[in-house]
Amino acid sequence: MIQIKFNYEKALKFVSESEIHAFQNAVDQQFNTVKKGNGKGNDFLGWTNLPSSFKEGLINKIEKAAARFREKSEVSVVIGIGGSYLGARAVIEALSPHFNLLKKKLGNPVMLYAGNNISEDYLAELVQVLDEKDYTLTVISKSGTTTEPALAFRILREHMEAKYGKEESRNRIIAITDKEKGALKQLADEENYETFVVPDNVGGRYSVLTPVGLLPIAIAGFDIRKLLAGAAEMEKFAASSTKIDKNPIAAYAAVRNALYQKGKSTEIMVNYEPRLFYFTEWWKQLYGESEGKENKGIFPAGVSNTTDLHSMGQFIQEGSRIMFETVLSVENPAHILKVPTDKNNLDKLNYIAGKRIHEVNQMAELGTALAHVDGGVPNLKVSIPEINENTLGQLIYFYEMACAVSGYLLGINPFDQPGVEAYKRNMFALLGKPGFEEETASIRKKL
Repeated sequence: MIQIKFNYEKALKFVSESEIHAFQNAVDQQFNTVKKGNGKGNDFLGWTNLPSSFKEGLINKIEKAAARFREKSEVSVVIGIGGSYLGARAVIEALSPHFNLLKKKLGNPVMLYAGNNISEDYLAELVQVLDEKDYTLTVISKSGTTTEPALAFRILREHMEAKYGKEESRNRIIAITDKEKGALKQLADEENYETFVVPDNVGGRYSVLTPVGLLPIAIAGFDIRKLLAGAAEMEKFAASSTKIDKNPIAAYAAVRNALYQKGKSTEIMVNYEPRLFYFTEWWKQLYGESEGKENKGIFPAGVSNTTDLHSMGQFIQEGSRIMFETVLSVENPAHILKVPTDKNNLDKLNYIAGKRIHEVNQMAELGTALAHVDGGVPNLKVSIPEINENTLGQLIYFYEMACAVSGYLLGINPFDQPGVEAYKRNMFALLGKPGFEEETASIRKKL
């Protein structure tokens, strides 16, 4: 059963139904392009049927490895950057209690992350934590040479081997990497680490439903079978129709592109639940890296309300009119908490006494949407009944398929990322990496 709802009524002040439905033929064509695999980047379409074709043996292997790590770990560290960690973190944070003290009560390891920055203080303080805790490492890199995760893994592997010895460390490290080549694959073979494969036909930002995302999620104690089942439901539904008035994926792709043609070049994902912060971060990478090419694309931004209403709210309400919002709305929270009555009423809140906090949050969401529409910001809404593995699986596939279709509507390849290499070349040259001598000389002239 599909649990995602998509509503674009609050965008119709800015773009008409006829302008949206004018995309129908193009949407049909691009769904077909994805299905047939005859478009740009078609060698990276393995994610499209991944949920329904996932092998039972691989699920069992992931669950067994995760159980072994949970037994050994107070803390489990995921080493990766971009798509090698954002999808896993998005799901883990969405399903976890907000506070570490509550996480510890669940009996699962606290999940920490490395290899997503090059901060000396971050790594040094992480080592201090690991000095005091039993821990395990999951290192995720197809090549094994991406600077941030390779650097973190070198430091943490040295720490682990000093703490536990080489033999025990082999039982505390799992590598998720290429099936047959690359530096990490070579090291894993030499050290006899347990390994899982990053599929050749799935790009990093679409990899959350591979071992890249599923193993860390399972280590954290969550049900990857339900996550895959939700994604499989959305996969099946997505294949049933490409009509804008029937398929929310088609509607979302069409509406955002219709708004883009109207000059709305920035999309803000809005959440009203703090545990969806990293889901927003995953969405930002998915759409930013997929669409931002050839001087095209809708810039993906994110805000967490109501917090950001007291910071970014002013700009959204009255700043440059280049944006639209997509609210990721949760209908039912996991807990019940009501506003108490206070006889002195100094804070003037007795008018909402007896109401659930969630009702107050919902009215803040609705009131903000109305205000922003009045201020010239189209508002879209993606709703789920609650946050659980099934709904997150559906959301993941929803956004992945919409991203592919939307990218093709823009006329670009939604599966490559050539621009990511520019900063790397400069960094390597500045650090004096062998083979970059000409770039080093050129940059020194500039400086």
